Amino acid sequence: METPETTTTSFFDKMAALRLAQVIKSPTHENGHMLDLMFCKGIENFEHNVVDKMEEKVVRNETRVTQFILLGLSSDPDLQILFFVMLLMIYLLTAVGNLLILVTIYVDPQLHTPMYFFLSNLSFLDLGFSSVAVPKSLVNFVFQSQTISFSDCIAQVFFIHFFGGSESLHLVLMAYDRYVAICNPLRYTTIMNRRACLLLVVSTWVGGLMHGFGQTFPAVQLPFCGPNVINHFFCDTHALTLLACSRTFFSETADIINSGILALSSFVVLFVSYTYIISTILKIRSAEGRQKAFSTCASHLLVVTLYFGPLVFIYMRPSVTFAGDKLISGFYTIITPVLNPFIYTLRNEKVIKSIKRLRGRKASFLGTHIN
Repeated sequence: METPETTTTSFFDKMAALRLAQVIKSPTHENGHMLDLMFCKGIENFEHNVVDKMEEKVVRNETRVTQFILLGLSSDPDLQILFFVMLLMIYLLTAVGNLLILVTIYVDPQLHTPMYFFLSNLSFLDLGFSSVAVPKSLVNFVFQSQTISFSDCIAQVFFIHFFGGSESLHLVLMAYDRYVAICNPLRYTTIMNRRACLLLVVSTWVGGLMHGFGQTFPAVQLPFCGPNVINHFFCDTHALTLLACSRTFFSETADIINSGILALSSFVVLFVSYTYIISTILKIRSAEGRQKAFSTCASHLLVVTLYFGPLVFIYMRPSVTFAGDKLISGFYTIITPVLNPFIYTLRNEKVIKSIKRLRGRKASFLGTHIN
């Protein structure tokens, strides 16, 4: 039985042989002979290209990857136990800290202001961001399994970039909020009204959604027909690009452009906002006023530095692997979400007082029902 490859080969062989016979028999000009021979050579090259592509397509269909293997943070059994305990503790702290901020801001009417509304949304994004990668790593360790299905891997890529993109834009939004509060304090309540705050937050979510799709679509188009081992603890575009069995120029270019637009636009807004903020703060005459203004921005600047630094290193470069990539990725997916509640609450007296009042209400409620 003839295969598509043999059929195609015989077809082009017959065409080339027929044309070559015509060339030999017909007494034409020497240039004509050369053109006919070039035609035969072109037929032969085209034949080989078609056959190679058909064979490549057959191989892809036969060996299509349906699942990946995540190597995790370490292959050492002793280190795996250590990392499991650390990840579990950090994730529990992340969940408790961010949920505490969400509940405190929701319950206390004194915190129903734009700044704390944005802070509560940041806590939700941190919790979602951390929940994309960490629980899967913990489950894999408990069940001694390192596999993840193709669809789950693609979903992980989407949600990593959805929450990551939304948080990047949200940090920019919080910088704009501080700019309005410090540079236009008399118009703050007018500019940052309830409707404006809601629209701004929704815009960050829409931007994150577009970023997520922009990163996921090129990854879905990649053909995976060979190695399926990902040297990471979660699925990401760089790791998948390295496993693709064909050219990845489109995927890499789309990745860099998408991340570049997000990073560049965020940097420009952050730079302009804090340039105006710092220049305005320096004009404040009283030392106490300058210190108070700086303290309201210090927490945000620290979070921006901790978050954007690792992201720029990971995504603003071609798909190459460095030894420290997993550690740096863990910083913005694991460490930053657990640090944000402490950074904002330890430097914010209003939030600390609200948490104490919330604890007092809880103790009073429990005492009333027990008695």
